[in-house]
Amino acid sequence: MAPIKVGINGFGRIGRMVFQALCDQGLLGTVFDVAAVVDMTTDADYFAYQMKYDSVHGKFKHTVSTEKSAANPEEADTLVVNGHKILCVMATRNPEDLPWGKLGVEYVIESTGLFTDADKARGHIKAGAKKVIISAPGKGDLKTIVMGVNHTEYQASMDVVSNASCTTNCLAPLVHVLLKEGVGIEKGLMTTIHAYTATQKTVDGPSKKDWRGGRAAAINIIPSTTGAAKAVGEVLPKVKGKLTGMAFRVPTPDVSVVDLTFLAEKDTSIQEIDKLLKAASTTYLKGILGVTDEELVSTDFVHDNRSSIYDSLATLQNNLSGEKRMFKVVSWYDNEWGYSNRVVDLLKHMSGN
Repeated sequence: MAPIKVGINGFGRIGRMVFQALCDQGLLGTVFDVAAVVDMTTDADYFAYQMKYDSVHGKFKHTVSTEKSAANPEEADTLVVNGHKILCVMATRNPEDLPWGKLGVEYVIESTGLFTDADKARGHIKAGAKKVIISAPGKGDLKTIVMGVNHTEYQASMDVVSNASCTTNCLAPLVHVLLKEGVGIEKGLMTTIHAYTATQKTVDGPSKKDWRGGRAAAINIIPSTTGAAKAVGEVLPKVKGKLTGMAFRVPTPDVSVVDLTFLAEKDTSIQEIDKLLKAASTTYLKGILGVTDEELVSTDFVHDNRSSIYDSLATLQNNLSGEKRMFKVVSWYDNEWGYSNRVVDLLKHMSGN
């Protein structure tokens, strides 16, 4: 069978990481054909430069060159990766105007961060695509999927789905194990200590709705909001309304960590929770949930393709009252690379590959 054609709308951090994950997994040109990438320029030479050199993830492991197309003889507008041609398309405010039908694109990775509303994302469907994966929390009439947790709930009739957030992809597997194995969560608070992202400022600047969010990202710890804990309630309805949380944006460019503090529904122990998470990491959540029992720090998880790496040395309890129900679980995640690999996994799942 011919490779399934894919389009990537938004070739920023996540768009490029998704593309790289397709290459690293050996899927480009075999299972999937990336027909086009869309961004604010069609300058393929610049895209090639961005692919080749990455300040966090290092050098691209694949051959990259560029070509001019007949439609644009003045400037290279085609990436050539491992011999496969990818057209660079100019971004538009209306996804309906993108050439998905003409290019035969079936699946669109929506990674601009602009079209997270289901109705707006369906502009890609009107443009000729069949399915849209939003690489961010979605809004409106759509299904949120976390691979390893609720991916079996995907139905072929769903045209737009959300891959949730990187933080939800870290938190949900932990919660899934606690629920599946009978520990339960009566209530909980989640904090993500999160690397800064492209939405933040390099120096103090205007941010009317979030004053602290306008402060310089690389020299401040910045309290912020996150919908990850609430989103887990959408993925796992048993904890809906039981979890809330916040974020601290910290001066690191990549890798974040989730701190889940919760009251279990029954008495248990650190040892039991540790055992359950470790067992899940080698069975039903293998490749999604990892475990570390070494004294590691954030840079040790750069380019780790798992969603959530449970830190067994950081698990705590506070059970002075005699009950054995209050615990803290800590888990690391590469918020760029791990998440992008889940986007690819969701693409494979939806397409039957």
